[in-house]
Amino acid sequence: MKKNIFIFLLLGLVPGVLAQKNPDTDAIKVVIEKETKAFFGIDYKGWSDCWAQVPYAYKSYADTTDVNSFKGWSAINNAFAEYFKTAKPSQAMVSTDWHDFRVYGNGAYVRFTQTVKDDLMRDPTEEVRILEKQKGQWKIVHVGSIAKQKE
Repeated sequence: MKKNIFIFLLLGLVPGVLAQKNPDTDAIKVVIEKETKAFFGIDYKGWSDCWAQVPYAYKSYADTTDVNSFKGWSAINNAFAEYFKTAKPSQAMVSTDWHDFRVYGNGAYVRFTQTVKDDLMRDPTEEVRILEKQKGQWKIVHVGSIAKQKE
């Protein structure tokens, strides 16, 4: 009887333990979503605050409009300076399908598919982010984005 009670209690606790969220995963999602929202909302400060402003930061993308890459925060910042000065905030609806999260101490790897619905009829993109925890805050050090191939 005691064994059955123990198993019953254990089975009752397992779903709760499995359902607990990883605070790092949640914090990383917040940073990625904030960076995306700031980018489309033309919020330079919000966007740049999400980045680790380091010489090894890297951004690359390939879609139907362009292929480009930028090495180092200075190059990334300079490449997008005109965008933040001249672009108009977008009413884009962004959805994210999270695939992989790997947290390694103060580093993290994240892969997801992002779909942006706006007037530009963008293809979904496969995205990779690498983040570092600096002074207790997750910051982006790498953005890799490529248009998803049609299936």
